[in-house]
Amino acid sequence: MAATTAPAVPEQSPKSSPHVPFDLSQPPVIEGFSPLPRAKDETFKEKFIRKTKENPFVPIGCLGTAGALMYGLRAFHQGKTRQSQLLMRGRIFAQGFTVVAIIVGVFTTAVKSKP
Repeated sequence: MAATTAPAVPEQSPKSSPHVPFDLSQPPVIEGFSPLPRAKDETFKEKFIRKTKENPFVPIGCLGTAGALMYGLRAFHQGKTRQSQLLMRGRIFAQGFTVVAIIVGVFTTAVKSKP
């Protein structure tokens, strides 16, 4: 058998290239992009209140979903099958309401941000 040799790849030393493509200590400059000034860091509570004011239907839908689920499970545990079924249907309605509220909120935020 013939021994195979790896192709010779010329090694480049860091000294052979005086030009550095970019400076890693600075953020890259992207043409046509201007970063927004960073807003102050907000706590969870402040962010929750701000988001609730922007789209109040999402927390309402979440509370409706959780409430219907809890009461539906309680009715199921007590053997009230008819009431349990109605509450599970209500839970599905509340989940749908929440999803629609999220989609509408995303759409309105996207429309607001366009100049």
